[in-house]
Amino acid sequence: MRELLTTNGLVERVAGLRPLSPRLLFYPIPVCSVSDSTAPLLLPDDVHNRALLAHVHPPDWKNPTAAARYQLVVIGAGTAGLVSAAIAAGLGARVALIERQLMGGDCLNVGCVPSKALLRASRSWHQARTAHEEFGGPSATGHGDFSAVMERLRRLRAGIAPIDGAPRFASLGIDVFLGDAKFTGTDRVEVGGQTLRFRRAIIATGARAALPPIPGLAEAKPLTNETLFELTELPASLVIIGAGPIGLEMAQSFARFGSKVTVLNADERAMPRDDADAAAIVDAQLRADGVTMHHGVKITRVERANGQTTLWFTAGGAEQQVAAHALLVAAGRQPNVDNLGLETAGVTFNKKGVEVDEKFRTSNSRVFAIGDVSSQFQFTHAADAQARLVVPNALFFGIGGGKSSSLVIPWTTYTSPEVAHVGAAPADIKPEQVDTITLPMHDNDRGILEGDTEGFFRVHLKKGTDTIVAATLVCEGAGDMIGEVVSAMRRGEGLASLSKTIHPYPTRAAIFGRAADQFNRGKLTPLAKRVFGTFFKATT
Repeated sequence: MRELLTTNGLVERVAGLRPLSPRLLFYPIPVCSVSDSTAPLLLPDDVHNRALLAHVHPPDWKNPTAAARYQLVVIGAGTAGLVSAAIAAGLGARVALIERQLMGGDCLNVGCVPSKALLRASRSWHQARTAHEEFGGPSATGHGDFSAVMERLRRLRAGIAPIDGAPRFASLGIDVFLGDAKFTGTDRVEVGGQTLRFRRAIIATGARAALPPIPGLAEAKPLTNETLFELTELPASLVIIGAGPIGLEMAQSFARFGSKVTVLNADERAMPRDDADAAAIVDAQLRADGVTMHHGVKITRVERANGQTTLWFTAGGAEQQVAAHALLVAAGRQPNVDNLGLETAGVTFNKKGVEVDEKFRTSNSRVFAIGDVSSQFQFTHAADAQARLVVPNALFFGIGGGKSSSLVIPWTTYTSPEVAHVGAAPADIKPEQVDTITLPMHDNDRGILEGDTEGFFRVHLKKGTDTIVAATLVCEGAGDMIGEVVSAMRRGEGLASLSKTIHPYPTRAAIFGRAADQFNRGKLTPLAKRVFGTFFKATT
């Protein structure tokens, strides 16, 4: 049984059909709200969005007749729910999957997939403008076609959709129900007028954008990540509330497309969860891209009139105001726990979401919860990792599963340059308890050749050892590279082990080996140096 339930074994046995897509398995987190069972209309109503809808919420979908009892009922078909359902079905369990809105959740529809398509397009626009000055390339003039950028986004998203769609999961032997889910007891859920009895259930309903309690904000009907990708015309000006990953990624993108972008941030600096030096590099790059940054801001009111939104705020003791054609709120998320009947199910929750123990079990021992609805790590890859642990925890009494504390979860902000981090949050690191090694990217040959020299690699080690407490990497492609450090931490190997990896030359990843070499040189004690010195003199 233990061999059967290894991570690879689980994935390889899913349905015995097509493997789960890499995007499904490894992509910030599903959103599934629970208030409206009608099939949503995707805007704009074009061929690509109709193709997307045909998979993620088919207009003509008919729910199956509920089985007498399910081994597992999964509520929410974002990453956490999809992976959980697929793994359980692949192991032979009778599984029901419920989604009220769009299968694929936030990641496919309004998160990772569309945002990264947007980021790639904006980077290409920026590179076209800078090719002449930086590389002697041709001069680019004029304006780009923003509508073509968004059409490409919708086309690519629709092309990815089938792997997350209702027909695909039905083909895996899963009963897919579209509609509102509500617990009507400790072991049953109602959807579409049918009652689904279960042995175990997983809540994976995710989270949604939160609106700060600012007078006039809700009435101004701001954009959030759930509506931003509906745009077909570039706003001439854009104000963004929030300087976390979503806010900064979109600020840089829209500035590079040509919008006049202003960021209003309540915190004293950008990216408050990340390394301060890393945040400073990103802040400086956004300013170079034309973004106006305001930190330590208190927004006092918002008003929408005559096609513009005006925000009044204080910063540095001064009262100011800014007006823009569009407003985007990227200032936090709230869990989707409303109207689920959690009280009836005996599931405890609070404003942060569903409360779970280390094995993702709720106060109702039959019910588990993973993903944004219960986790402090609001990333798609975290939801995927939790799904791999929760299924054996729920179905096989923990055999082959695991605890949340066993996960080593990195995160990345996909600005240019990218900032990737793993381990303890910088704010939780006490300098007197760690040894810190920092290597600048301007000494990395590939960074020099690429013109990517503003970043660095910083690793914090447990005092007197090479045990990695945390690491931050700032450079283009940092998100793709941080996995090498994650893997070492997961295996329990220290920084010194990275010196054994041979990297092709020239690569940015060679910076990991240089950091390990610096640590190893520091281990050479004065006594050892004298012994070696004596040896070499004697053998001269």
